[in-house]
Amino acid sequence: MEESNTVNTAQKIRHARQKVTDLTAHSPVRRLELVMLRIYPRRMVYSEQYVGPVAAACGRDETGIVGVILWNEQIKRVNVGDILVIESGWCREKNGELVVSTGKNGRLFVLR
Repeated sequence: MEESNTVNTAQKIRHARQKVTDLTAHSPVRRLELVMLRIYPRRMVYSEQYVGPVAAACGRDETGIVGVILWNEQIKRVNVGDILVIESGWCREKNGELVVSTGKNGRLFVLR
């Protein structure tokens, strides 16, 4: 019985929703839910790590607004007004503002 409670607690912690106010630069994003407010035009990036389209965006939850980076096919999947879930992503600071993304290993889900 005690082992089952430990597993359930670990699952809740892993899937606990972060809020924008909980984010800090240079830290992982476990699970963040955002309403998309704006998506800027896509642009092409050519670097050693990634070649392809990228779009800046911004989203919010009940605690604040954060920048979002959308990569490749994510740009076509996400629309203004959608509710996004970002899991296993990253949070960085750019020009004094926080920005989140899935990066290479994270996941993005659209809850319409």
